[in-house]
Amino acid sequence: MAQVYDHGGGVRSVQVPIPDNPLGHTLVYVVETDRGPVLVDTGWDDPDSWDTLAEGLTACGTGVGEIHGVVVTHHHPDHHGLSGKVREASGAWIAMHAADSAIVRRTRETRAERWFTYMTAKLEAAGAPEDHVAPLRTARRRELPGFSPALPDREIVPGELLDLPGRRLRAIWTPGHTPGHVCLHLEEEHPAGLPGHGRLFSGDHLLPEITPHIGLYEDPDDATVTDPLGDYLDSLERVGRLAPAEVLPAHQHVFTDASARVGQLLAHHEERLTDLRSLLAEPLTPWQLAERMEWNRPWDQIPYGSRNIAVSEAEAHLRRLVKLGRAEAVTGSDPVTYVAV
Repeated sequence: MAQVYDHGGGVRSVQVPIPDNPLGHTLVYVVETDRGPVLVDTGWDDPDSWDTLAEGLTACGTGVGEIHGVVVTHHHPDHHGLSGKVREASGAWIAMHAADSAIVRRTRETRAERWFTYMTAKLEAAGAPEDHVAPLRTARRRELPGFSPALPDREIVPGELLDLPGRRLRAIWTPGHTPGHVCLHLEEEHPAGLPGHGRLFSGDHLLPEITPHIGLYEDPDDATVTDPLGDYLDSLERVGRLAPAEVLPAHQHVFTDASARVGQLLAHHEERLTDLRSLLAEPLTPWQLAERMEWNRPWDQIPYGSRNIAVSEAEAHLRRLVKLGRAEAVTGSDPVTYVAV
């Protein structure tokens, strides 16, 4: 049975399950407009997820075939996965920020073997042991989900109102979790009269109890040295200044007091950077740093795929420390090690 919530003011949500994932589900929001319902995200591309979404839309008094448009907060498969099926069933448009649309395009065009080669080289450079890298040398395309995501047909332009007749939904560019992540500010009075400035669909940028993953932006064909954590922290402050009355995130539950949550996340990352700098009293590779970082479980209990994510997060924090002048790469080290300065 699909879990559906009415948030008032023509906004509902459907809990769409994410298979085999501790997050449990994606909250897909259904926003009424003068031209029909528009979805904010769609959920994971899985038969059970699709059935739940369809059932939930029926419970909302509509159906998949009635959807007018899909606004995607970011390209990850638990948000964008079902967008193509929704479009096939309804003729809906799909909108996404240009930076994430570019990733979708390159994902579709890049051969799976290129991704595996890229990931192998990245992990080797990060100091991963051979027993971790070896499986990537023989991996095949079927082991990568979401390899043909739907191409969006509209661009979300930061600062502009989306074309949703009868609604005022403004795009706020919030890079960090992905390069093109957007939050969506519903510039309308809160239906229950809560104090603040409208409501914010926050995607994965601002969650009530989870710190979103901030890792390096993965792209085999882009050698730009990015600073995702710096992007994220800047974006957080921007969202805090909006002071929405309520936040409607893509996971967990709706919450208020966005600025307090922003403050907690800023403090968390500052504390983490300080802790990591202490670990870098001796030169460490990104892999060695990840092994020593605090996670939600001991390193030896972290599964294979999650270790790759953890190393990417360690690298993002290293990038930030280097940019702030708190750490530097050790000249001549191979794989490269970093030390506090």
